Amino acid sequence: MIKETVFKSFDTPAALEQQLANKIASQLQEAVDARGKASLVVSGGSTPLKLFELLSMKSIDWSDVYITLADERWVDVEDSASNERLVREHLLQNRAANAKFRGLKNMFSTAEAGADMTCESLSNFPRPFDVVVLGMGNDGHTCSWFPCSAELNDALTTQALCVATNPTTAPHGRITLSKNAILNSRQIYLHLVGEQKLSVYRQALENDDVNAMPIRAVLAQRKTPVDVFWSA
Repeated sequence: MIKETVFKSFDTPAALEQQLANKIASQLQEAVDARGKASLVVSGGSTPLKLFELLSMKSIDWSDVYITLADERWVDVEDSASNERLVREHLLQNRAANAKFRGLKNMFSTAEAGADMTCESLSNFPRPFDVVVLGMGNDGHTCSWFPCSAELNDALTTQALCVATNPTTAPHGRITLSKNAILNSRQIYLHLVGEQKLSVYRQALENDDVNAMPIRAVLAQRKTPVDVFWSA
């Protein structure tokens, strides 16, 4: 029986980041020791950047760690909106420069056109994913599962690894890992900072309507352990 979602509160973002970096590094190394390789799925945005920097300095067998993204905006990897750019600049540094990174964006002009190639590029990733780190928007989205997106149902029901989405409330077409892919993992962390995110999280616990708040697709399930790390 999978345990209930665990909520952990920290006084400062720095305290959260230190403990979460330690936990992730430990789990990745345990995976390498047990199975010869490990996989890590991370999210973009500004919230995890310090976590990435701390993680990059951990002394683990990074050459046996495979890293990808939970979602990506369909922009050039040098674009300021690119999650891949953030990962390359903040995580694939120091000791973690030896990790095996696979981005989601490819040469196709749209996420719809490139989705099959992205799925194929991830087909040899170690799965279940060992660690997945998610964020959450103020509208209750996670990955690129937006309440406003016409493709939301597809993202939450498909057996495919990834799906193209086109949110109406956020810029850029996107590609996202599916719910099936995200939940096929050994550990999920939800990384939240600020009182507003805490309020949104509490709202998400009030019912199971995933169309209104897609983060509920992660919080309401009991297949995969979810630890919520929050700081003010």
